[in-house]
Amino acid sequence: MPAWLPDMLMILAVLAAFAAVAGVVLAFAELAQRFSNRYLATLGVTDESLMEQQYGARTAATGAMMAFRKTLIAFLAAIIDKSAPQQTLEGIRVKLRKAGMPYELRASELVAFQIVSGAVFLGLGALVAFWLDYPFLVGENGLDLTGTAVMLVTALLGFLYPLLWLNDRVRIRHHLITRALPYNLDLLTLSVEAGLDFAAAIGKVVEKGRKGPLADELSITLRELKLGKTREEGLRNLAARVDLGTLTTFVNALIQADKMGTPLGKILRIMSTQMRIERTQRAEKLANEAPVKMLFPLIGFIFPTIFLILFGPIVYQVMHGS
Repeated sequence: MPAWLPDMLMILAVLAAFAAVAGVVLAFAELAQRFSNRYLATLGVTDESLMEQQYGARTAATGAMMAFRKTLIAFLAAIIDKSAPQQTLEGIRVKLRKAGMPYELRASELVAFQIVSGAVFLGLGALVAFWLDYPFLVGENGLDLTGTAVMLVTALLGFLYPLLWLNDRVRIRHHLITRALPYNLDLLTLSVEAGLDFAAAIGKVVEKGRKGPLADELSITLRELKLGKTREEGLRNLAARVDLGTLTTFVNALIQADKMGTPLGKILRIMSTQMRIERTQRAEKLANEAPVKMLFPLIGFIFPTIFLILFGPIVYQVMHGS
């Protein structure tokens, strides 16, 4: 076994423990926030400012985060807006729009969070290197940059974490939109076939449909239609904001039907049937992938445990000669 392997395993264990503790804390914080919102909703309080004034819904941690965002993050974001390449910031803006603008973050603020996260993880890597007594420049046998390498790797992980978080938010939002689309499309079809025009049908979907990212995007489209944009412009903006293949196909079909003069109810009925079929096929695909995904944990965790239980006593008896 290489001499550096136990220390490397120790570093990975420390980082994994740190990530697990941070994940548990964040999960409990989000769970507490959800229970708080539900309790306030039962009291008839839905406006966020009213929650803050009358019921103190904003916790001390949230207040500290807002203060941190308005001071250090705002200062770094102002510098990034002037110095960072606009092409890079535009790519982050596109991802933020796909994620639904979480916490109303700007691209420069996300980059600022990357810098702060990289600095925090850099300090964590330095602590781990000091704890394991790793040299930073010179070791017993000359040049040794093990501690510096640990610091750089942890700093890189911290710098990439906000981007990984943003990509995860985009993935979750696309999943929620994909699940809500067939139901809302059925409601839109019924509204159009009942005699409502397209804008009124979208309003009915926003009012009566399932709440979530899709309802939020449709409400934005409804506001654009009320402000005077054409149906094609509103639908294209919807597809551009979400950037989801299923929704883009639906938008293109509606635009094509509008240009060709095809009855909207007929197109919606066809698209609704097609999406239900695709949902069934997607469920069958995930069911077929389940045995393959279970293979690695089965081989890596369950089989060794079974072999240890079955053959451990035999090996013990053989080794002790009884």
